[in-house]
Amino acid sequence: MQQTPPAPGIPAPGMPTPPMPAPPMPAAPAAPVAPAPAMPAAPAAPVAPAQPKHQSTPEVRERLKAVGAISQALSAEVQKVIIGKSHVIDNVMINILSNGNLLFEDYPGLAKTLMTNTFADALGCDFKRVQFTPDLLPADITGTNIYDAKKGEFTFKPGPIFCNLLLADEINRAPPKTQAALLEAMQEKQVTIGTVTHKLPAPFIVMATQNPVEQEGTYPLPEAQLDRFMFKMSVGYPDRADEDEILSRRITRKKDAVDVETITDPQRVIAMQQACEDVYLDPALRMYMVELVSRTREDPRVLVGSSPRGSQALLKTARAAAAMRGRDFVTPDDIKAVATLAISHRIILKPEHQIKGLEPSEVVQTILREVPVPTV
Repeated sequence: MQQTPPAPGIPAPGMPTPPMPAPPMPAAPAAPVAPAPAMPAAPAAPVAPAQPKHQSTPEVRERLKAVGAISQALSAEVQKVIIGKSHVIDNVMINILSNGNLLFEDYPGLAKTLMTNTFADALGCDFKRVQFTPDLLPADITGTNIYDAKKGEFTFKPGPIFCNLLLADEINRAPPKTQAALLEAMQEKQVTIGTVTHKLPAPFIVMATQNPVEQEGTYPLPEAQLDRFMFKMSVGYPDRADEDEILSRRITRKKDAVDVETITDPQRVIAMQQACEDVYLDPALRMYMVELVSRTREDPRVLVGSSPRGSQALLKTARAAAAMRGRDFVTPDDIKAVATLAISHRIILKPEHQIKGLEPSEVVQTILREVPVPTV
């Protein structure tokens, strides 16, 4: 799977076009009404290229079906540990397929850290955890140059950031200069120490957690860092039936830890991420994404709208959502499913609306209701 080269592109007009039989119908009426103009109406059929274009090659379809099957297996494995949160697990899986970073903001004890640990075990990836504290230094994360007396030179000692999956636990407890140590790693997948740049292993994903209610001794994440997270999401409390199931399973296994089976490995994860690049996106849906993001900049309640990184996040996560379901094309529902998680944390509301308690997610949901969904 790792060796599979990306598909060269989607074959265009060579494929059969079922809707094209329609032109014969206008042709019959054309005679009686002298409809020379009726023939130009048929050229509206050039919209039909969308049909053949999304007919991908058998190899691409097979790869994406495999992505869907592996994603379902991973989801099922994580659900052995995290109960009643299948939609949250699916969103984490979409984030991983998009090769994006993820911020969990929720109350203590809701399995934010446990979910990250479980995904790391199921993915078979190298996992490191850093507990962010006020005295944590950037070098404690990235690593530093240490003088080797035997060699008489400085050698680089890598920090915990050199892994596939980094859990930045309670990220807002560290001061801004320590938080900033992650910026280059989250965007460029590399770390610069002095004048030397060190590439991080692939895949590299940061999953961070923070508590929304504890303000004492915390440092809010700057907008520049929030923008580098693909998704910002919460887990939420389980309902009564799910909480009863949590207790029942704990009684049955007679220990806290849950055994998790390894489903995949880093090379296969990379291949799955690359396969998502072959998911077809109709031009009308591309413009739909552009419209959603542009509206966040024009909304009168918004001070700062989403950056272009928001539209790219929409593109990547919508493709990943389609691939996770084994499809080789994006639907409007894929975009709507990820839009709130991908865009909300990228917009800043005007102070008067923040005081009223308006949430950025409400603005995004309003925009989703107002923007017409294209027919594809």
